[in-house]
Amino acid sequence: MSIYIGNLAYSATEEDLTSVFQEYGTVNRVTVPTDRETGRPRGFAFVEMSKEAEEDAAIEALDGAEWMGRELRVNKAKPRERQGGGNRGGGDRNYSARW
Repeated sequence: MSIYIGNLAYSATEEDLTSVFQEYGTVNRVTVPTDRETGRPRGFAFVEMSKEAEEDAAIEALDGAEWMGRELRVNKAKPRERQGGGNRGGGDRNYSARW
């Protein structure tokens, strides 16, 4: 499972997050997504910890806490929803031209 951290200061780094979340257990991975065009952080992150109990403790302690001048939103990350559509050409995908 993974933890979502929202309302994150844009200056927060993976190392900063690791040091905060290590207080609650073993941090396996930290991901700070960046904007494709600018390369700047997008204001949220994901943290994976080794045990669910550690994640629960971190969520309870840090949700609503002020850190780096921002009030954090910390909760269980939801699975990524599949994007619908896929038909970008504007035409019927099942149409086959008969020449």
